[in-house]
Amino acid sequence: MRNARIWIASTTFLIVALTGNVARAQSAPQAAALQVPDRSDGWNTATNILAASSLAVELVLPRVFFSDPDVTSGWKGRWHVSALAPVMTLAALGLFNEQVLKDAFTGSRPGCDSSNQGHTGCTSYGFLSTQSFVAGSALGEGVAVFLVDTLRWSGGQVNAGALIGEVGVPLVIAPITAIGRTAGNWETGGQAWGSATIGLGVGLALGFLYASLQRPECGYTGNLICW
Repeated sequence: MRNARIWIASTTFLIVALTGNVARAQSAPQAAALQVPDRSDGWNTATNILAASSLAVELVLPRVFFSDPDVTSGWKGRWHVSALAPVMTLAALGLFNEQVLKDAFTGSRPGCDSSNQGHTGCTSYGFLSTQSFVAGSALGEGVAVFLVDTLRWSGGQVNAGALIGEVGVPLVIAPITAIGRTAGNWETGGQAWGSATIGLGVGLALGFLYASLQRPECGYTGNLICW
């Protein structure tokens, strides 16, 4: 009788131990798969500000040109309300990417895959990187506007202020934005720099179109602000 009780107790203990080990073995991979990726909120905020600032720079800078044949020669700067057109187009493309294209491309963020996509830290996708795309597109627009204003409207003469504002400032912002997205673990290097490159091409095309169609002078009025 005593041996029977010992056997029953030993068997019960063994079953409990084995059941616990199996449960732990099953839960361990699930816990590992759902581990939240470490991301930097500081870099996310900073790159959001940088992307918005890159478009703001292109919006507030004047069109600088030299020796328009219809007016008195010399360097001039004119602010154009029409500059809203390319800037708002780039902003709209960034919003379209954030709301539509990312879900279509399904490029997972670092630390995310099919096992944890949709969970904390992986609720959205990383490609295209909206921040890198916007900063790259602002650089592209600035380069295009500067080239058109220099080569077509200024007879090839270069204005240092326009070069710094249209090209230099965005050229600093765009790489920092892409680096920040990777440093903060929000996108991979390929996602961030690839998005910036695509944005650069889009900005160049839009900038060339705008600057070619919209002459920098306000006509015969000589107003500083062109409506």
